[in-house]
Amino acid sequence: MKMLRAAIASIACHEDVNFLLTNRIPRRLATNFIGWFSKIENPLVCSLSIAVWRLFSDLDLSDARETQFRSLHDCFIRRLREGARPIDPDPDTLVSPCDAIVGACGTVQDGHALQVKGITYPLQDLLGDDAHASAYRDGTYVTLRLTSSMYHRFHAPHDCHVEAVTYISGDTWNVNPIALKRVERLFCKNERAAIRVRLDRAAHRLTLVPVAAILVASIRLNFLGGSNDVRQGGPHTTWLDAAMTKGQEMGWFQHGSTIIVFAPRGFALAENVQQGQSIRVGQPLMRIPGPA
Repeated sequence: MKMLRAAIASIACHEDVNFLLTNRIPRRLATNFIGWFSKIENPLVCSLSIAVWRLFSDLDLSDARETQFRSLHDCFIRRLREGARPIDPDPDTLVSPCDAIVGACGTVQDGHALQVKGITYPLQDLLGDDAHASAYRDGTYVTLRLTSSMYHRFHAPHDCHVEAVTYISGDTWNVNPIALKRVERLFCKNERAAIRVRLDRAAHRLTLVPVAAILVASIRLNFLGGSNDVRQGGPHTTWLDAAMTKGQEMGWFQHGSTIIVFAPRGFALAENVQQGQSIRVGQPLMRIPGPA
């Protein structure tokens, strides 16, 4: 089994092959198919699917709340057992909203953030609003990439109020490092949602941007109510005032993808936040400055 996984990983890690397999296919069709297939509630189909999934990843279900799943989809969006992700209680700390690998991070440079070394993207293209983007012109950001085997739910980084959600339709490019090096402004091309929040502490405002990807083009947000499907009604902005506590679940991806967190100037990355490092829900992400 280990030899087979190693052989598969070796092939998948070849950049040309990886890019071909994950991007040069009918992306929307593949995404819709996996969405349908993953919801088949059959014990044999579910068990075989999870077994195949393990061949391609380091899937770890030891901290899952449930031990049995009705479908592959149930496993994708699994909840964790109580206490599996302790939330840092420091009121001066923003915590990671998700389990992830840290990608590009640092300071926004004149309204542009880094996608990968040598490639940037303008915030106004990502957020779809010049005024919204200007709030982070020289701010701080962190790109958090969720792999397919990770916990797929995301949580409030601090006590806050969700003020608005802007849904922007788009493509479903893979968001792995290989694709990020080859597709300019990739995050600005994919389906995404810009979630604006106001911190209860000092009234600072943040924006979280969940970005969908191939096999993942479905983002659910608990505070929307109803079907909680951000795509319902097409591209739009929903204004609201939803209170959330630090660590409370905000929503989930139907698979793995990316969340980009933007904060105004003055916020500093936590010491543990470095490109390529793993981070979990509840661990320090940024330090909050004094009163706004």
